Amino acid sequence: MIHHERSLTIDAAPDAVWAVLSRYMHIDEFAPEIASVDALTNGEVGIGSKRRNHFANGTSLVEEVTKWQPGTGYTVELSDMAAMPLKKASSEIRISPTGGRSKVTWTFDYRVKYGPLGWLLGQSLMKMMMGKIIDANLQGLSDKARAG
Repeated sequence: MIHHERSLTIDAAPDAVWAVLSRYMHIDEFAPEIASVDALTNGEVGIGSKRRNHFANGTSLVEEVTKWQPGTGYTVELSDMAAMPLKKASSEIRISPTGGRSKVTWTFDYRVKYGPLGWLLGQSLMKMMMGKIIDANLQGLSDKARAG
C-alpha cells in the first residue's frame, strides 16, 4: 500500500472540528471536489455507515466507516471506485488537540492497479493529485470549523 499523509493545524477547538466531521453524510459542506452525497445507510452514524460521494467531474465512490472514535476521528474503506485506477483504498482523519487548536491529520492509503507501472503512477501522479485534494479538504474543514 502507498501511504500519503497531510496535516493542518486549525484555529478551532477539537470539539468544533469534530462537530463538522461527525456530520458524516455532509462531507460536501467542506470538501470542494464533492458535489453531493447520498446516504446509503440510515440511523446513527458509526461503524458500517456508508455514503456515496459524487464528484464535480461526474464520478463517484462509496466510503464505509470501519473505525469511529467520537471526538477523535474516523477511518473509511473505499469501494465502487471504477473511475480510479485503484485496487484498494482507505482513508483516516484524526484530530489532535494542540494548545486550544486542533491538528487534523488526513491519510490516504491505496494500492494501484497495473503492477509496477501502477505503483509508479501511484507514487507520482496519484500522490500529487491526492495531496492537492486532501489539502483543499483540510482548508475547507478549517474554514467550516472556524465559521461555526
